[in-house]
Amino acid sequence: MHTMWKGSISFGLVHIPIKLFAATEDKDIKMRTLHKECHTPIKYEKVCPSCEKEIKPDDLVKGYEYEPGKFVILEKEELDALAQEKSKSVEIIDFIDLKEVDPIYFNKSYFIGPNDNGEKAYMLLKKAMEDTGKIGLAKIMIRSKQQLAAVRVYKNALVLETIHYPDEVRKVENVPGIPENIELDQKEVNTAVQLIEQLTTEFEPEKYTDDYRTALMDLIQHKITGDEIKVSKEVPETNVVDLMEALQASIDQTKTKTKQTQPKKEKKAPIRKKKATG
Repeated sequence: MHTMWKGSISFGLVHIPIKLFAATEDKDIKMRTLHKECHTPIKYEKVCPSCEKEIKPDDLVKGYEYEPGKFVILEKEELDALAQEKSKSVEIIDFIDLKEVDPIYFNKSYFIGPNDNGEKAYMLLKKAMEDTGKIGLAKIMIRSKQQLAAVRVYKNALVLETIHYPDEVRKVENVPGIPENIELDQKEVNTAVQLIEQLTTEFEPEKYTDDYRTALMDLIQHKITGDEIKVSKEVPETNVVDLMEALQASIDQTKTKTKQTQPKKEKKAPIRKKKATG
């Protein structure tokens, strides 16, 4: 696993040397954009529209547009100097309960591994967090951006989750069309609750798969081998208009599926009495 960041975790006066590893990976199927006529991959070139010439990487600088068409130029050395001070430390600011952080704040996950001579302090922090049930709220510099992060226990290790700052999460009040005062029928509510209870199960991540990605890879393989491609028929939509009818139909469907998945009980053979011999 490739190390993507080295530094330390600090809380109070304690410093633990660590390494970060990407905990997730993008499984999207990447496609190239081709010229329709000759199927040649298209090149994307950086061209200055004013000078009308291609620009090399060394000719690029960073600029902030403070007014339309007006920029403040920020040199690489200036940006590096701002990031340098905190670039190698995961600074735990507070310890909090995980349930206090809404999932909307979570962004990306990284496994935390101990660096040289950091094994004991690493396990000490993990054990203390397990015993208290707390997570660490921290700050970290990743790719020239200061991130808010949660450090928590994951199985037998520590994991760091970058989380959005509050001003990066848009206000739900700005979503148009959310109803406020709608009177609900209690019978419909009870039926909806019953349906949720019937569909409730333990979380087993292994049983969830990306059906679209699987179908896309099958399509690609068929095209490579020249096999005939079969497109499945669309499933007709059921025209259920009444909400109560839809809820009840869903409950009935769930009951049927549950019965089908339950193991059948074996029929016991009848016990025959032996005839007395005299």
